[in-house]
Amino acid sequence: MTTTNAHTAAQQTPPPPPPAPAPPAIDGLTTDELTAKALNKRYEGLMTVRTKAVKGKGAWYWTHLEPILVRNTDTGLPKAVKLRCSLCDAVFSASNPSRTASEHLKRGTCPNFNSVTPISTITPSPTSSSPQTHHRKRNSSGAITTAVPSRLNPPPIGGSYHVTPITVVDPSRFCDGELHYSTPPPQHLMLSGGKDDLGPLAMLEDSVKKLKSPKPSQTQSLTRSQIESALDSLSDWVFESCGSVSLSGLEHPKFRAFLTQVGLPIISKRDFATTRLDLKYEEARAEAESRIRDAMFFQIASDGWKSGESGESLVNLIVNLPNGTSLYRRAVLVNGAVPSNYAEEVLLETVKGICGNSPQRCVGIVSDKFKTKALRNIESQHQWMVNLSCQFQGLNSLIKDFVKELPLFKSVSQNCVRLAKFINNTAQIRNAHCKYQLQEHDESIMLRLPLHCYYDDERRSCSSSSSSSSHKVCFFEPLFNLLEDVLSSARAIQLVMHDDACKVVLMEDHMAREVREMVGDEGFWNEVEAVHALIKLVKEMARRIEEEKLLVGQCLPLWDELRAKIKDWDSKFNVGEGHVEKLVERRFKKSYHPAWAAAFILDPLYLIRDSSGKYLPPFKCLSPEQEKDVDKLITRLVSRDEAHIALMELMKWRTEGLDPMYARAVQMKERDPISGKMRIANPQSSRLVWETYLSEFRSLGKVAVRLIFLHATTGGFKCNSSLLKWVNSNGRSHAAVDRAQKLIFISANSKFERRDFSNEEDRDAELLAMANGDDHLLNDVLVDTSSV
Repeated sequence: MTTTNAHTAAQQTPPPPPPAPAPPAIDGLTTDELTAKALNKRYEGLMTVRTKAVKGKGAWYWTHLEPILVRNTDTGLPKAVKLRCSLCDAVFSASNPSRTASEHLKRGTCPNFNSVTPISTITPSPTSSSPQTHHRKRNSSGAITTAVPSRLNPPPIGGSYHVTPITVVDPSRFCDGELHYSTPPPQHLMLSGGKDDLGPLAMLEDSVKKLKSPKPSQTQSLTRSQIESALDSLSDWVFESCGSVSLSGLEHPKFRAFLTQVGLPIISKRDFATTRLDLKYEEARAEAESRIRDAMFFQIASDGWKSGESGESLVNLIVNLPNGTSLYRRAVLVNGAVPSNYAEEVLLETVKGICGNSPQRCVGIVSDKFKTKALRNIESQHQWMVNLSCQFQGLNSLIKDFVKELPLFKSVSQNCVRLAKFINNTAQIRNAHCKYQLQEHDESIMLRLPLHCYYDDERRSCSSSSSSSSHKVCFFEPLFNLLEDVLSSARAIQLVMHDDACKVVLMEDHMAREVREMVGDEGFWNEVEAVHALIKLVKEMARRIEEEKLLVGQCLPLWDELRAKIKDWDSKFNVGEGHVEKLVERRFKKSYHPAWAAAFILDPLYLIRDSSGKYLPPFKCLSPEQEKDVDKLITRLVSRDEAHIALMELMKWRTEGLDPMYARAVQMKERDPISGKMRIANPQSSRLVWETYLSEFRSLGKVAVRLIFLHATTGGFKCNSSLLKWVNSNGRSHAAVDRAQKLIFISANSKFERRDFSNEEDRDAELLAMANGDDHLLNDVLVDTSSV
């Protein structure tokens, strides 16, 4: 089109229509702002999925795909969410990441994604015996032609035949959408037919050898320092996995091929199990000893005694330092229940091995057992010590009290076991239950029955021992699982009881009629929900104190919180009849230590502001007996000459308290970015205030800094079951136990350094259970934006 024609056409073009009026705002936001908000939410969801995947909890392709937020250049508001390939910078729609990964990465569309070279692309090199048999040549235009024999019409043996070449298109010959082919003159392929024509046969043999043993790709040679650094990192990974990585796996042919591919030498499992293990252990040991020497005092934590009651277990002995860190000390292999005096010997040997001639540096022990004997005996022999029972185990023991002694738990467990046995063992009922489960929840599972449960019934018994006729209540974890299954299947169970196909079974069978009446009773469901809610309440509190590393000053507030929640539970379900509160008080008295009250009073974290503006210790929250406990404990922890001074300082602390500015600084909280809960901004500030601003309290201050740092739980390192199997498979020889000790020591201190207390076996199970889990999460993220 010429310039004049273009100008004329532009004049004849009608003017554009006026812009449409802006859509009305919804809840104060325009449509554009709502769209931007939805896109932001979608982008954040994708980033959350990718972050989890990069940490090992999602699909593999998120390593290469990165969500990006495309913004409008005029308004600056988001207009789309895309996925960018980090390998080639290509951009795709974010609607289906898994399909994008399959089409772009797996199918070879991405030029930079490492893919395996297909065998068909490997061409044999010509041999010296047949220099004339080249099957690839260039034509005049530069295109490469390849000649292959036909498999439909094989030539006669010893003869020759014409081969039609396969022409490869030369990209330079594209023109105006047409393809131009160049056909070279036909070539003759000579096949072997005698002793003088062995060239093609030699080429075939050479090609087969190359396919069977492909020549490794050339890798850049590493320097000696690079090799040592790589093997050092490999050693760290193997040892810190604490038995999850098999030492024998280091000699697997595929792993050796990998080492050769990256330019590393072949390694020996014996070298890892001896020389390198000893070297890593000595390094970790020296570091731990140095940090313990630098600490003014410490606490011993000992767990594993409880788990050893039912079988073999590793008792872990850990050193808690005043700065909030922990160090692994040693492990003791126990088989079954052990006597109290043996535990006392182990604990005292550990203290002596650390302190030597200065046992006063150990200010206490926390253990998951032996409070009434071993811990109290040690405390009576060492007046400066404060020995505590683990509160995580204390709450678990409270649940056992409920299961053993509450009539409500016995009746609910019996009824739920009867219901589960009836549904699981009756084919027609089981099939109907599965049908309604699929209808209601898109999944079908059998109700989980405890392995050890006994009950008597007019028709049958689920006892695993025919000689036992008394009712024994199962342990609370299997019971809790059964209650969860019953409650989650409540709707399906009720539909089964009204199913026409099951009416014959439900009417003719006596036990079936009883089960049907029980399911139709609202009181049954109220009791099941009450028992489930009570166990869940205590379990959640136990999990929280283990994760947050409960300190001794937090024990009294913890049990006060538990009492308040029990009251709410009782008022909601109205089934406790006061028995639950009595069991809680009894367990509290068993677990209580005077240090709870003393640490609660001395920790500035719990100071209360009065009407005059002063921050004073919460003496009004203590009972008269607990106030006396505070005085007795403080005078016990100081020398006789300092006892009266410490009590005078305690009185001053009670009347004057702490300066408001310092009190507010200690009690300052911030939101945890992971859990979203509020937490203390500086957990060490309580101790630092006593060591700096409150240094005038010389006697009381020495007691305070030791008390408020003490841990009230033993939670920490958990050893993998594979390590126990390894020790047992070696007959518990001295060498096997010694290597196990070193492996645990290296792994545990590495976890404490990283503050990673997760279990590899649990994480593997979680990963295997979340197949396509990231796509489900993505669907949850996008569900609110489907209408945008």
